[in-house]
Formats: sequence, structure tokens, C-alpha cells
Amino acid sequence: MADATHLYAIAIGSNRPHGRFGRPSGVVEAAIARLDADFDVFDASPIVLNAAHGGAGRDFANAVALVESPLEPPQMLKRLKSMEREFGRRRGKRWGARVLDLDLVLWSGRQVRSRRLAIPHPHLGKRSFVLQPLAAIAPSWRIEGALTSRHLANRLARRRPRR
Repeated sequence: MADATHLYAIAIGSNRPHGRFGRPSGVVEAAIARLDADFDVFDASPIVLNAAHGGAGRDFANAVALVESPLEPPQMLKRLKSMEREFGRRRGKRWGARVLDLDLVLWSGRQVRSRRLAIPHPHLGKRSFVLQPLAAIAPSWRIEGALTSRHLANRLARRRPRR
């Protein structure tokens, strides 16, 4: 009997250049290609550029990839953290600059809550840099009960102050 395949939404971010992949947008492209090589990328959003939050300093390139894998969430998290290290990510300050950041934000299974992992990601509803790319490729994915990624992205966009 074959292992069940899960669908994961993985948020991808970078705000530091990489010697091999260049600017942050190149790092995000390379991460998507690596996810496709290691798993099965079902779809990937366009890469968007966003202002840095907190103490991150530099602007970010962000995207979301939908990935199919038989791995359970703890094993998937372990693989993503390993990939971050391979791309040169080092432990540092919490909101600091990073070569690559990979977050499990959603999956096709039940809610996960542990000391190391929470799915849906606890801050997903407040992160337009994740919701907008997610809504572009999975607008009907339900988050927070009856709300879809598109609904949450639109709600968050309306809350932003106009300039």
C-alpha cells in the first residue's frame, strides 16, 4: 500500500544575497527548484518584493509553493530546516536578515500544535506577504474555519492604511 500524499503550502522568503543564486529573488527561485527536485511542486506563486518587518533590515522576496509529499509535518519541517542550512542560513536574531526562510503554513491534514510546529502557521492571518502569494495559487484553501486564503488576503489588504 502506498504512503498517503499530503499537500503543503510552504512560505518562502529571502532578504540576503547568495553567492551562487544572487539576489533574494534568485534565492527564492532556487528554493522553488530545490523543492521541486526533492518533492513534487504542485504550483508556485509569482515572487513578490516586500518591505522588511521588525529588525530584518533589507527588503524581502517572497513566494508560496504548494508541495506534495508523503512526509508527515515533523519530518517535512526537518527537511525544510536542513534545506535552509544548505542554502547558508545560520541561527541568529529572531527577525534578522536571512538567506532563506521556509515555513510550513498549511497542509491538507488536521491542525498541528506542538512545541516546535504549528499548522496553520499562527501568524498567517496577519502576513500579507504570505497570504497574497497563497491566494494567487490556492484562493479557495480554507483557513480559520470558513475563511479562504483569498478572503483573508482581501480582508488584510483593506485594513492597511492608504497613502
